[in-house]
Amino acid sequence: QVQLVESGGGLVQPGGSLKLSCAASGFTFSSYFMNWYRQAPGKERELVAWIAPSGSRTNYGDSVKGRFTISRDNAKNTVNLQMNSLKPEDTAVYYCNARFLRYDHWGQGTQVTVSS
Repeated sequence: QVQLVESGGGLVQPGGSLKLSCAASGFTFSSYFMNWYRQAPGKERELVAWIAPSGSRTNYGDSVKGRFTISRDNAKNTVNLQMNSLKPEDTAVYYCNARFLRYDHWGQGTQVTVSS
């Protein structure tokens, strides 16, 4: 059974940091591109960052470039998103996604709220 379980969300003040984690099981993690998406109320889901199966390549959305870092540990089947210098506009539900060919798996999401 495929599972992606996100953790680490919460309430943080502007300028603060959070680290999201996603624990994967039920598929060959090291073969998949891993992605973090987010969706704010009333907005479309947005790709935040992705990392290649080996971890050798990463890419970020323009709105988070220089502030967020995606990483993965293929031995532990986990992918992380370190979020620094958080802004109120980063408030959203963050989703972990695994993609390989026609296979596409999603986590349940974790809420991140940036507010003073």
